[in-house]
Amino acid sequence: MKKKKVIIGIVSLLIIGGLVWYFLGKTTNHKIIYDTVKVSRSNINQSITATGTVEPVTQVEVGTQVSGIVNKLYVDYNSEVKKGQVIAELDKTNLLNELASKRSTMANAKTQYDYQLRNYTRLKTLFDKKLIADTEYETALYNYETAKNSYDISRNDVAKAETDLGYATIYSPIDGVVLSRAVEEGQTVAASFSTPTLFTIANDLTAMQVVADVDEADIGDVAEGQRVSFTVDAFPNDVFDGTVTQVRQQATTTSNVVTYEVVISAYNPDLKLKPGLTANTTIFTLEKNNIITVPTKALRFTPVESLVSSNTEIVDVQAPQKVWIHDGNRFIAQAVETGISNGVLTEIISGIDEGTSIVSDMKVGETATPATNGNRQTESSPFMPQRPGGNRNR
Repeated sequence: MKKKKVIIGIVSLLIIGGLVWYFLGKTTNHKIIYDTVKVSRSNINQSITATGTVEPVTQVEVGTQVSGIVNKLYVDYNSEVKKGQVIAELDKTNLLNELASKRSTMANAKTQYDYQLRNYTRLKTLFDKKLIADTEYETALYNYETAKNSYDISRNDVAKAETDLGYATIYSPIDGVVLSRAVEEGQTVAASFSTPTLFTIANDLTAMQVVADVDEADIGDVAEGQRVSFTVDAFPNDVFDGTVTQVRQQATTTSNVVTYEVVISAYNPDLKLKPGLTANTTIFTLEKNNIITVPTKALRFTPVESLVSSNTEIVDVQAPQKVWIHDGNRFIAQAVETGISNGVLTEIISGIDEGTSIVSDMKVGETATPATNGNRQTESSPFMPQRPGGNRNR
């Protein structure tokens, strides 16, 4: 029994010793780690993405204002045309007959007008001499005015018939390239309710534009003159450049998503960009190159007095924006004036020189080995518990 009690006592002492060692001896030697960076020059860019469609800058749909059969087509897809060039003709038979009929009607109306004019002139002379009754004079005046109105109407009808005949010949309104042809020879076109489209002509395919749909959350950052790069699926390895030329005010709502059209000009000397291609655009809304910058988190850093060693001096300044320099046993605040920021980097306008080392972050580490990185410094905190034997030389 005595031997058993001794064994139990020894085991108990071992358990107690293990617990003491676990709770006291396992405590690590905490260190304060400072991340430092140098004030340097870099580029600050911020961009948004949007999808758009490649379109010609000037595109005209050519139609006809009269109905008829397409008698002749002079151009086809991709044909180059000049302004005023005849590109199609409609059958003119009915239009010529209509014009002849209107001219005959006008001739009859003029004959009637001339007769009533002579009769009115003669009766007016007699009426002035009081040789005829008022009723006879008024009848002559009425017939004269009626004949004059009929003659005027018939002249207008002839002018309209001549115009319609002119519409049977279709001319190109601009210099350009025929993108589409919607009719064939012999096809009947009807212009009763709307003008049918015969051709679509683009003015200059070397100068294209992209109409991109920008989300309402991003449209506030987009402005004319901003640089744009974009790609198209037809040439995935090519990157095209453009410039924002217009931000349209009209909103479009699709499936509860509000977008605004942004027009982007694009030079197309090789004619790779074709109308209708889908463009994946990147609009650079914020862009400055070769400027002095610091990490944005460095502007948010402030040394915590309870964590730094007791012999460390903190020299602070009153300023809206500041960075901190760690110089031996001193933290020195430096007031700075900031410019643009993309969230990661912030421009420094004045207050600190390029190449100066500043503190960007402070962390509590669990290693007693000093950092070998020149941009990282460690310092022991007197407020942290030390592991037994932690001060031994190694």
